[in-house]
Amino acid sequence: MPEIDVRKGMPPVELSREEFERRFRTRFQDPAFAAVEAEIAAVAAVAWDSYSNSRKSPRTRKAGPEFADPDYELSIDWLKARDAIAAAQARHDDPREKKRVLLVNGSSRSDQTCPGEISKSWRLMKIAEPIFTEAGHAVDILDLSLLASEAGRVIFPCKSCASTAMPLCHWPCSCYPNHALGQTGDWMNEIYPLWVAAHGIMIVTPVNWYQVPGGLKAMMDRLVCADGGNPDPTTTHGKHADEAKALELGGWYYPRHLAGRLFSVVVHGDVIGAETLRRSLSDWLTDMELISAGSMAELDGYVGYNEPYAVSHSALDEDDAFQQGVRNAATTLARGIKLQAEGKFRLADAGLKEPVEK
Repeated sequence: MPEIDVRKGMPPVELSREEFERRFRTRFQDPAFAAVEAEIAAVAAVAWDSYSNSRKSPRTRKAGPEFADPDYELSIDWLKARDAIAAAQARHDDPREKKRVLLVNGSSRSDQTCPGEISKSWRLMKIAEPIFTEAGHAVDILDLSLLASEAGRVIFPCKSCASTAMPLCHWPCSCYPNHALGQTGDWMNEIYPLWVAAHGIMIVTPVNWYQVPGGLKAMMDRLVCADGGNPDPTTTHGKHADEAKALELGGWYYPRHLAGRLFSVVVHGDVIGAETLRRSLSDWLTDMELISAGSMAELDGYVGYNEPYAVSHSALDEDDAFQQGVRNAATTLARGIKLQAEGKFRLADAGLKEPVEK
């Protein structure tokens, strides 16, 4: 086995108390908070104590016999997220339950915030929705525009634990919440069970500068733990890079926690990037061992090609072909889910194992 080598050398990030409190108080700029200044000062002191003592997970319990190290103190936040995923997996596997579809609106635009107008992605998603309900499937909607419009919605960035060693990336992600840094309320603990429960996922998104919108990309990055992530944080005793490297070098098994689910992707643009983005999304989903429901389940195109943004919704109104393409994508996914449930969805590579799983 190669030598375990953990590289260090980046500059420190510790804040002084003065700088910490300055940043902490930026959320209390409304003059109305002046009436509770004493209370804010008290809370700031507690927050500083948590930060300076690095209390990332202040509430823990012993892992118990189902984990490699039963005596390791596991975060209660993480255990709740794990339990929610287990319950979602049970729903997914229960033949008495309706098959579920997760509809993902990837646009950040919303009429509930600065743009003042609904997104075309939302409209296209709502065109697809009745296809699934009429097929008898249950539908969950994940509206990523809430990251920009709803108070308290946040997806924190991926810290790329997998690039240190795959076993350091836990399933579900254990990087958040980090109470010491105030990184709480991470939406991913609610999003993971939606993906797990789904038999099919349909992503509808615009192109933003050749790429996915920021909220969708944040979710994608944080789903890395579903593609080879470690379901037992006690094997690395939290975030011990040397232990994770030893596990990986000893032979990691790269569990694909979302494998076998079907997908559809719809990408719309104005003038650039739709085909490239559709391919990127399909490649990403395929890498996680999800399965395309079929060629018509993957759609890219332009709505109001190179016309003013101000008339884009009118252009969508008139674009019957693109609307029908979305219906076809949804129908393909709905049919694929039914065929898969009946054991009739066949793939030529079924049962084969990748020679290199990374």
